[in-house]
Amino acid sequence: MGALSPWHIILIAIVALLLFGPNKLPELGRGFGKMFREFKDATNGNGNANSDDQPVLPRKEINAAEVTTTESGQVHK
Repeated sequence: MGALSPWHIILIAIVALLLFGPNKLPELGRGFGKMFREFKDATNGNGNANSDDQPVLPRKEINAAEVTTTESGQVHK
């Protein structure tokens, strides 16, 4: 088996057009593009997979005057 020739690609495009219709093909293309992008990001470790699920909370600033330590090294606010 070799690489896909232009005739193979044309035949696949015609079959897809007949199966799904001209209105559904752009939607399917966007869905596949999004799926491949998310897969690539997940395998490369880019971004956070749950970024839509969990909002990022701002960090609370701690004033050094409010923090005390004991002799054993425990930190108390």
